[in-house]
Amino acid sequence: MSAAPHLSSPLDAERGLTRAIGVLGLAAAIFNTTVGGGIFRLPGVVTELMGASAPWVYVICALAIGLVVLCFAEAGSRVSMTGGPYAYVELVFGPYAGFMSGVLLWLLGTTAMASVSSAYAGFIGALVPVLGAPVPRALVLAVSFAVLAGINVRGVKQGTQLITVVSVAKLLPLLILVAVGAVAVSPANLVAESAPAAATFARTATVLFFAFMGIESALVPSGEMKDPSRTVPRAIAIAMIGVTLLYISIQLVSQGVLGVEALGAAKTAPLAAVAERLMGSPGRLLLLVGAAISTFGYMSGMTLAMPRALFAFARDGFLPRQMAAIHPAFHTPWLAIVLQSAVVCALAVVNEFEALAVLANLSALLLYAMCAVAAWELRRRGVQNEGTSPFNLPLGPTVHILTCVIIAWMLTSITAAEWRAVGLVLVVATVLFFFRRK
Repeated sequence: MSAAPHLSSPLDAERGLTRAIGVLGLAAAIFNTTVGGGIFRLPGVVTELMGASAPWVYVICALAIGLVVLCFAEAGSRVSMTGGPYAYVELVFGPYAGFMSGVLLWLLGTTAMASVSSAYAGFIGALVPVLGAPVPRALVLAVSFAVLAGINVRGVKQGTQLITVVSVAKLLPLLILVAVGAVAVSPANLVAESAPAAATFARTATVLFFAFMGIESALVPSGEMKDPSRTVPRAIAIAMIGVTLLYISIQLVSQGVLGVEALGAAKTAPLAAVAERLMGSPGRLLLLVGAAISTFGYMSGMTLAMPRALFAFARDGFLPRQMAAIHPAFHTPWLAIVLQSAVVCALAVVNEFEALAVLANLSALLLYAMCAVAAWELRRRGVQNEGTSPFNLPLGPTVHILTCVIIAWMLTSITAAEWRAVGLVLVVATVLFFFRRK
């Protein structure tokens, strides 16, 4: 019997990266890119769609994302090249499919980061009203991105240390809210008299799925992880269990304290409304500060992750080779970091995320489906990193198949107009791909 094929980095650029990201650093990155500014609006939005049945959507969505992350864990333990999902798909299906997955990944991460960054500037403006005007708001964003880019250019270790610190800081106001609110919950507010229609469940799960996204971005710097076969599965398990428990606890407390009608009516800032009901004005201030910290943590995590997608594109020849330049002193993809930060900052200054939210959701679902199939094929081929043992999912391809079935169910709630929007982006990307190849 021939030995299983092994992977090694094909380019010198990949070998120049420093493997410094461990289990806790990656878990913190996943947590930060998942728990962003959306958590401060999530309970109101879900309650408006589902009523008292809202907590059940979290359970369904947690099961769905659980299947997805299992596929990511298996693929990530077998492929350690920078690019994450882009690298998984490209290895299995070739350059075109890899490029399309990379486009979906970059589009999702960039628009989501711009949206959260805009929310971050809004929270800062609410705390310091003079900074809410257009010009000061733009300056706040520019300074914040300059600081984050500078930290990440200086080294991936410094970037992960910042993420770890912010992960702890952003948790405190949310945990305080859950702890104080738990004793004030009215059980009657959690009783659902009737179940919503299946179509409503599918649409709500699709919307809620966005709140669980982030793992695909955090896994992009795979070429800078220590022992990916061990680091990736453990970090994913730690982060996603914590995220799921946090989300369900916040929904239960928010709904139990305010009630369905009041929570749905306060969908723009539901957690601030809950905190004000529990603790008065100081509680509202606490949650606003927590929102600013949370969104800044998301920005720091995405500043670490998303520039590596540009690096991977350039490494594989889809962008100018200069974008794969590694800093001679800090050993980081500095040009990619600077460009990505400038693009996101510009989008955050002049745009809101609402117009691109559905595009991001659909992009994520398509990307997750591609990665589930890629994980299945990587396992079938026996691909693994040299000198390591991969993480193997139990029950063979069952998890991969269930993942695709769940995603197909959620895609049934996507409208024709939303499909056309994503299709247009992929058509443009296809033209660019073949033009570049030629």
